[in-house]
Amino acid sequence: MIILENHPLGKLNTFGIDAVARFYVELSSTEQMKEFLQKPEFKNIPKLILGGGSNLLFTKQVLDCVVLKNNIRGINKVREDKEHVYVRSGAGENWHNFVMYCIEHNYAGIENLSLIPGNVGAGPMQNIGAYGVELKDVFQELEALNLADLKTEIFNREQCEFGYRESVFKKQARNKYIITSVTFCLNKTPTFHTSYGAINQELEAMGVSELSIAAISQAVCNIRRSKLPDPAVIGNAGSFFKNPEVDEQKFAALKTQFPAIVGYPLDNKKVKLAAGWLIEQCGWKGKILGEAGVHDKQALVLVNYGKATGKELYDLSQRVLDSVKEKFGVELEREVNIY
Repeated sequence: MIILENHPLGKLNTFGIDAVARFYVELSSTEQMKEFLQKPEFKNIPKLILGGGSNLLFTKQVLDCVVLKNNIRGINKVREDKEHVYVRSGAGENWHNFVMYCIEHNYAGIENLSLIPGNVGAGPMQNIGAYGVELKDVFQELEALNLADLKTEIFNREQCEFGYRESVFKKQARNKYIITSVTFCLNKTPTFHTSYGAINQELEAMGVSELSIAAISQAVCNIRRSKLPDPAVIGNAGSFFKNPEVDEQKFAALKTQFPAIVGYPLDNKKVKLAAGWLIEQCGWKGKILGEAGVHDKQALVLVNYGKATGKELYDLSQRVLDSVKEKFGVELEREVNIY
């Protein structure tokens, strides 16, 4: 267990924001978490759970809290049946490394989620998704430590209340639990998802004649690398905004006014709009204000070109939200957690 005071967080968040934590602690087991959380000197100080630091924005220079870095590792096969393999991962494992582990062992189901930044524990919190697949599609259960009574609880899919880039852990259970492990139900025989986005075109460009989960993973990685900036080079948190949903009538009206608008019909009689397209039409793609900006290849991504503060990035995001609402009458929502 490592406990530090006034600890810089610039290298622990993918935006590279130079925030400072009043206290910072790294914990690598549930037992360590319980031991630390029972220390009386920290009991009444707010807690912030930190994983890979890839889906958050620090807007304050000093965080008056305890930042708990979840470093619980380990991947193991729990059980299997005729069709499925159940794999448990520690919440502190890097997500992409976990995907690669599953592909190497021929466990199918998460290959479309390759190269998503962050750690495994953040996956169910966000219900991460990409290219036609969401985490909830392969989710079995998770274990989480209740911060109030320090008891471990098991959450099934229904209890997680998964939605579009959200779960119970972003709503009423926010900051009340630490996710310690996640168990996935993966397939022995893959079902390939290649129709979403440019996967088929990329597979063709790669010269792939026989589909495999490894080939799809590589295609997804190629596409993501071509569109999204590397956080190690330019500070960013991936997609900053959610793709909004509107009812069919609203979409029809928008289509009349903006014939090129991009929309994907959903099962609930709604249409998902491409937030990146909306933002680009408002003139934000590639725009830089100070050292904060909108990426020139993907308008969903806000970037820190140097020493931008969290507040500057937040203010930029608000200007983007306001302009999209003014032009299209559509309210965008931030996907990134704001602190």
